[in-house]
Amino acid sequence: MKKRKVTIADLLQLKFVGNVAMSPDETEIAFSVKSVAEDKKKYFSHIYLVNVDGSNLRQYTFGEVSDSAPVFSPDGKTIAFISKRGKKKGIYVIPRHGGEARLLVEKDGAFSELSFSPDSKKILCIFRKDDEVPKDKQGKKEPPVYRHITRMIYKMDAVGFFPKAEGQIWTFDIATGKGKALTRGGRGKESPSYSPNGRQIVYITNIRKQPDIDVGLTDIFVMPTGGGKSRKIATPDGPAYLPQFSPDGNSIAYLGHDNPNDPWGVTNFHIWKVPVRGGKATDLTKKLDRQAFDLTISDTAEMGSTMPPYWSADGKWIYFQVSDAGSTHLYRVSASGRKMETIVSGKLHVVGFSLAGKTTRAALVVANHTTPAGIHVADVNRKSKPQCLTEFNKELTKTTAIGKPEEVIFRAYDGYPVHGWILKPFNFSPRRKYPSILQIHGGPRVQYGNTFFHEMQFLAAQGYVVYYANPRGGQGYGEKHADTITANWGTVDHEDCMAFADFMEKKPYIDRRRMGVTGGSYGGFMTNWIVSHTNRFAAAVTQRSVVNLESMFGSSDFGFHMPREIAGDKKATPFSHPDSYRRQSPLTYVTNIRTPLLIIHSEQDLRCPIEQAEQLFISLKMLNRKVEFLRFPGEPHGLSRDGRPDRRQVRLEWILKWFNRYLKGSK
Repeated sequence: MKKRKVTIADLLQLKFVGNVAMSPDETEIAFSVKSVAEDKKKYFSHIYLVNVDGSNLRQYTFGEVSDSAPVFSPDGKTIAFISKRGKKKGIYVIPRHGGEARLLVEKDGAFSELSFSPDSKKILCIFRKDDEVPKDKQGKKEPPVYRHITRMIYKMDAVGFFPKAEGQIWTFDIATGKGKALTRGGRGKESPSYSPNGRQIVYITNIRKQPDIDVGLTDIFVMPTGGGKSRKIATPDGPAYLPQFSPDGNSIAYLGHDNPNDPWGVTNFHIWKVPVRGGKATDLTKKLDRQAFDLTISDTAEMGSTMPPYWSADGKWIYFQVSDAGSTHLYRVSASGRKMETIVSGKLHVVGFSLAGKTTRAALVVANHTTPAGIHVADVNRKSKPQCLTEFNKELTKTTAIGKPEEVIFRAYDGYPVHGWILKPFNFSPRRKYPSILQIHGGPRVQYGNTFFHEMQFLAAQGYVVYYANPRGGQGYGEKHADTITANWGTVDHEDCMAFADFMEKKPYIDRRRMGVTGGSYGGFMTNWIVSHTNRFAAAVTQRSVVNLESMFGSSDFGFHMPREIAGDKKATPFSHPDSYRRQSPLTYVTNIRTPLLIIHSEQDLRCPIEQAEQLFISLKMLNRKVEFLRFPGEPHGLSRDGRPDRRQVRLEWILKWFNRYLKGSK
């Protein structure tokens, strides 16, 4: 069968699989599937079920809805999920073996982190109430007359302005839908879950004197199931996340580390265990020089929140993800910390996982270079290849020429080995010379890897050699690799990128006069940095980029959390360390830019606010340089991953148009 090229339209036909949950009897897996609506202006998502042997795949919820985050009740009779149906947002329950979904509770606000009580009679969750706002005659919400801001953390990309109310722990009775707030006041609560006997609830919150500055430094608390006085569990002075009781109720496993000066940076998050009644917390994965959660990026994996550690039913093992050299694997560590094993490994991306019941099987969401994410199952007691249960994107993989990247290790200027991939064009011929595009990831604390990336496949299908790597500063290769660029953006990370360009330039199939570069977020920073320090690239596209670190300090939703990253000091500011902020800002070197540059930015980007792009565009226009500016209304920072489908399509059209103009001479 003759296969065709990957197209932009293929993005709109993809099914995005995520939110996996294993049933308590380990016979079925529930998960969500997101797809593009016919008008291409929104997504719908539904709940599906499949047997662990791959049989009886069926859709469980229907309609123009957004259903996500399914969870099974411990007795296996009910599935609960979060849903947005029209203007209604709430929690729904549905009989596992069929029937109508029933609205359990509906409120003006956001529900998250659902779980059941051990007796299956209650739902535990976090609820954050929306602010009361004026409504028009049709009942449509209007913008408030004003916003009174008193906190530093008052907005978040892809969320918008936070309501004044903090997230609190609630329970809802399954039979009646009656709810009760178990916590009130104080800072927001997160990650609640029941003890095995149902008598206690564990959760986290930030009790620091300046929680908006000491963001991420959360602590673990336990409280009675009916609410009441909470008790702090002593852990090292660092972040503690996603606590889970052991099956015997005596211990809590959590994700964290012991470096309060670097809550979300280069310090590795590990699996820790702490006694519930008090005692010393233990780092069970101390020898693991990797992050114990998923940091592999993709534009097709339906990524959710960081996965909690899962206990085995007998309490002997704890399961978790590990980001490692371009892959995300499933590991387990013994409760004593003496033994650690890889359960699912290889050139793949474990996007999510779930265990339940006897914990003999793991339900997985897995992707690789040539296959978008799908549901898999693996035997956790022996290392084996996970079995694929769903093929929602089979038509795409069957009919299109999806390229498998060539994996390479190249040497930087100082001899440091850097891991990368080369994706060659459709119908590649080694006797031809091709234009090329260097892709640079964001973060910087993430990694490219062994996962399906539609954008890479699409550009390669249009006749470009696409190459991408994990230069120093990213994750997946240890703390030293990640920490190399702290307070030194634009140094070895830039050199690693340029070493890759040198490596590629020597390939007989690369046309050195037709080399392009692009990246988003931190990758946009690096694109700006490259074109302000060299003219070797014939064209560049900078996306949702960092331009001026001084102004971003105050305008970004978390710019004031970056002082250690930029100046090596947790309390550094642009007015205490101006040289560091200016030295690492691409805008400082804007007069050097002569590469034709397309700037792509979203107007509702709160991570790298659009003022960053506006400064770059106006500066280059004043300098009479070749620059154009593409703005996307209503979109947040993650346009390429989560943006409105038609806007994601237009974004790719413009990237191709720009590179075709300057690398292929197209009009």
